[in-house]
Amino acid sequence: MTAPTDTDNEGKTPMVIARTAVVGSGLMGAGIAEVLAKSGCDVIVSEVDTAAVDAGRARIEKSLAKAVERGKLTAGDSEAALARLRFTTDIADLADRQLVIEAASENEEVKRSIFAGLDAVVTDEHAILASNTSSMPIIRFAQATTRPERVLGIHFFNPAPVQPLVEIVSSVLTAEEVRETATAFVSEVLGKAPVQASDRPGFIVNALLIPYLCSAIRMLESGYATKEDIDAGMVKGCAHPMGPIALADLVGLDTCLFAAESIFSETGDPAAKPPVLLSRMVDAGLLGVKSGRGFYEY
Repeated sequence: MTAPTDTDNEGKTPMVIARTAVVGSGLMGAGIAEVLAKSGCDVIVSEVDTAAVDAGRARIEKSLAKAVERGKLTAGDSEAALARLRFTTDIADLADRQLVIEAASENEEVKRSIFAGLDAVVTDEHAILASNTSSMPIIRFAQATTRPERVLGIHFFNPAPVQPLVEIVSSVLTAEEVRETATAFVSEVLGKAPVQASDRPGFIVNALLIPYLCSAIRMLESGYATKEDIDAGMVKGCAHPMGPIALADLVGLDTCLFAAESIFSETGDPAAKPPVLLSRMVDAGLLGVKSGRGFYEY
């Protein structure tokens, strides 16, 4: 699907978004940039240094190559998507963007700093600044800017090129026009399935998922059952496509830990309290699929 040309609707109807950017090109950032490029958008990917740029470009190229290999994408479409991507280490290059999606690590201070930087350089007064955070309060990022009404969450799921769901998260200050524009863009341009979520800990999916994953890890930690049997129980007994231990590895154990800490700190829900084993795994650098080893080896 190709993004329509840029027009100015003066806020009367959801604006057309063609010029986009992603801040961060890790697992999620690279996936989001790929989705945007395949959908016809002009995309700038911003990173902290040239090494990160090279790694991000390699992730996207590898993903597109796999899509071609599996018959999900033609070679021509892959080349066209790559042609729509540019990389930079200078955030000032994002000045003319209409939509910027922050996809940095789940660290509140890092994200707030990024939003303050974007606020200083993005010149379009109608631009939308979005976060891909999985659980952190959107309002805290909005308050780092002078345009909190233009800030919201656009939360993709891993792997972004494959997973259809996107959570649209409005803070108490997000303008209705911004929510409508983001929803229309996700649905009509990206071809994803948007759901509306309030700016509450964990939004919709992680508010349900993280306590479930923590419970499974606590079960493993206590010796109640092996990881294989826990996973088999949910796959074969509850028709889940993947067991909770394997799913935690796929999500990323560091991401699970950050989300659990965020939800628990705000709600005090004991079900979301991070298990000690989860913390120790992250301390050891055993982050799951992305590090080659978590509860399982990859």
